[in-house]
Amino acid sequence: MELKAYIISFVGLKQGKHQFQYEIDNTFFENFGFEEFNSAQLNIEATLDKKSTLMELHLEASGSVNVNCDVTNEPFDLPVELQMDLIIKFGQEFNDENEELLILPHGAYEFNISQYVYEMLVLGIPLKLVHPGVEDGSLDSDLLDKLEELKPKNLDNIEDNKKSTDPIWDALKKLKTDNNK
Repeated sequence: MELKAYIISFVGLKQGKHQFQYEIDNTFFENFGFEEFNSAQLNIEATLDKKSTLMELHLEASGSVNVNCDVTNEPFDLPVELQMDLIIKFGQEFNDENEELLILPHGAYEFNISQYVYEMLVLGIPLKLVHPGVEDGSLDSDLLDKLEELKPKNLDNIEDNKKSTDPIWDALKKLKTDNNK
């Protein structure tokens, strides 16, 4: 899939709302050199609201991406529901430095939304990916069994040790209180 499919030519569109639909899989992310997803099945709905002096773009993504759990490395489908808004104005020169505002040069007749779709999707995914089975305890994994096996035992004894004091320090404290009399 080429990124040309994400070019919206707005010059011939009437004022008002216009809908565009896209289906995204891993080939979309490969165009950006992003290989963190095992697979992706996402639907993107772009709504362009053309007005007399500016345009508003609303992006919505829904679907799922298959990723590996950061704890167990088990693959799982992560549901995705994201949205993003972008205002498009016209000015002297192209400027996309602001993440919520795109300035196109006067005379422009199209723009490519692929970079905005990519950023919305990649930045919308949580930093820590945890399999739902890890959180609710339903995942049966050798790695989880090993972590349980290696977990520190007798945490109560550790608390007891903190409460007991060293007899040498007790004797020194007694000397201190004896001198104050």
